[in-house]
Amino acid sequence: MELGLVGLGKMGNNMRERLRRGGHTVVGYDRNPEVSDASSLADMVNQLTGPRVVWVMLPIQVVDATVEELKGLLEPGDLVIDGGNSKWTADARHAANLGEKGIRFLDCGVSGGVWGLQNGYALMVGGADEDVALAQPIFDALKPDGDVGFVHAGKVGAGHFAKMVHNGIEYGLMQAYAEGWELLEASGEVTNVPEVFKSWREGTVIRSWLLDLMVRALDADPHLDGIEGYAADSGEGRWTVNAAVELGVPVPTMAAALFARFTSQQEDSPSMKMVAAMRNQFGGHAVKSEGGH
Repeated sequence: MELGLVGLGKMGNNMRERLRRGGHTVVGYDRNPEVSDASSLADMVNQLTGPRVVWVMLPIQVVDATVEELKGLLEPGDLVIDGGNSKWTADARHAANLGEKGIRFLDCGVSGGVWGLQNGYALMVGGADEDVALAQPIFDALKPDGDVGFVHAGKVGAGHFAKMVHNGIEYGLMQAYAEGWELLEASGEVTNVPEVFKSWREGTVIRSWLLDLMVRALDADPHLDGIEGYAADSGEGRWTVNAAVELGVPVPTMAAALFARFTSQQEDSPSMKMVAAMRNQFGGHAVKSEGGH
């Protein structure tokens, strides 16, 4: 297939490469001309043949303007996929706006961070069956090998809602690991904390990829002395808790993990050193060195 890919940052650039390795033609556009395959959105669209498929991989702040510009460039039957961390409430609005011109829309939650090129991406898609079918070869190339990593979660908005809840769960898991690390570090009995975590990687009920990433972080800095106990929140944790309030669903673990991040933004927190270290391992997020925000 051919695909236009808007946004060639940490994830977008790796997605372009994985798609190309899968045999697809990708025309990428980014404001940075050093990585872009096109001089403008219009140039990108003109390089594609119909029905065009354009994947938007951008920060939430610029998605609205980009979708509006694409509406003026695309034709009926073309498809726009929003693969960024957009709020699910915007998806119906984008679908309706593009639908005025007969342009189709899918929302896709994407997980995999900077490791996606190597391991594949988990994809959570919302939209109509026929639109998903059009883009299925793209999803197949991006997802991990085998019968895993892809779900058509439901109607428009379902993909981003599922990814939002995924990130809420991620907050809770990271917080539990980080608090366990802080407790082990504070104990007088345990003298080799990194090896304890390594021993948990196989055969235990708490083994996970996050645990593997913790071990990587500890191998690089056994006591996380070079990391400040500060962890930003991307927004999806807040959306998850807000959605739970609206639906009357108790999510005390996710809420506590979110509030712990707020606390870390006010004062240095030992457990947040580990949360910050894990975020850097899977997402390439910058970690703050000791010495201030």
